[in-house]
Amino acid sequence: MFDTIVVATDGSDSVRRAVEVAIDVAVRFDAEVHAVYVVDSGEVESTPDEVRDDLREALDDRGAAAIDQVTDAATAHDADLSISTEVREGRPAAEISDYARGVDADVVAMGTRGRHGENRFLIGSVAERVVRTCPIPVLTVRQLTDEDPRRTTI
Repeated sequence: MFDTIVVATDGSDSVRRAVEVAIDVAVRFDAEVHAVYVVDSGEVESTPDEVRDDLREALDDRGAAAIDQVTDAATAHDADLSISTEVREGRPAAEISDYARGVDADVVAMGTRGRHGENRFLIGSVAERVVRTCPIPVLTVRQLTDEDPRRTTI
């Protein structure tokens, strides 16, 4: 049913559960996992010229750390999964959709809130755009509260 799963990550705490769910689904279906992080070009371009390179470098570092979280989750799960990783730059929703189409994904897994989660009440703006525009099914995974008994940590 699922051969290729794309997990969109931004390294935020709210994405951790989405990563766990994506890894779990991949293990159950012996699927490939593709982890993608997108450096938001709009965020980079809107910064003053004198700090733009520093911001891009910091976002690249954050992307590498976010991707490492996915590979670490697979390792912690004792999963012998095929994991491909990619860091892209552009508009996050469009890049996630393009990447998913490019790898012929069966599903895209992502958290409902990202780094800017406090700005959106129910679903993050990137997740909302991906759900609305991506031709591939999107599995949105909400972050559980600290009190929720289903909450686990990576």
